[in-house]
Amino acid sequence: MPAGSTVSIVRGDGKMTKAKTARKEMSRERILASAGSLLREKGISGSSVADVMEGAGMTVGGFYAHFPSKRSLVAEALREALRKSRGLLASSLAGKDGAAWVKAMAGGYLSRSHRDNPQSGCPLPATLCEVAREDAQVREALAGEIGDMVDEIASHLEAAGSHDPRSEALATLSTMVGSLTMARALAGTPLSDAVLRACRRHIERSLPG
Repeated sequence: MPAGSTVSIVRGDGKMTKAKTARKEMSRERILASAGSLLREKGISGSSVADVMEGAGMTVGGFYAHFPSKRSLVAEALREALRKSRGLLASSLAGKDGAAWVKAMAGGYLSRSHRDNPQSGCPLPATLCEVAREDAQVREALAGEIGDMVDEIASHLEAAGSHDPRSEALATLSTMVGSLTMARALAGTPLSDAVLRACRRHIERSLPG
């Protein structure tokens, strides 16, 4: 064997391993993106493994190479969907702080656009009722992300002068999610817009100052 050939083989194997790992990671991201979209639109029970994999452009047989169970997928997909939703919302609030940030956040969340486009918005309205029937893995994943959302809202309420920012943040987030859920259930009726409008005003009136 020529000198250096063993090293070349090892290096070649390393490149193949890295390429395989990268392909697997890309496939996993496609599965998560498909699951996130379905969760937003159809909830947990409406997001079958077959539909998730079809949305990712993959066969059902490849699912278990990435996730041990549907519940494991749901837990991670919820995390990813909530983080993306927060990121999109945060990008629209750049330059705002305190009460102005909270007011703008509530305005964006409780908007007709968010109500009418569940596939690209917050997954909570479509999934919360079902999460109560899931195992601890899913509930803990949700609790972690909601905790981060509450902390972010609380930081702005504190800057605005709230005396109990975390409690107010919990109430604000609960009001927004419950209101959006009701508005979607009433979509196509005048009451749907009225719910969005009333809850935006309620949050604005509750802001410090």
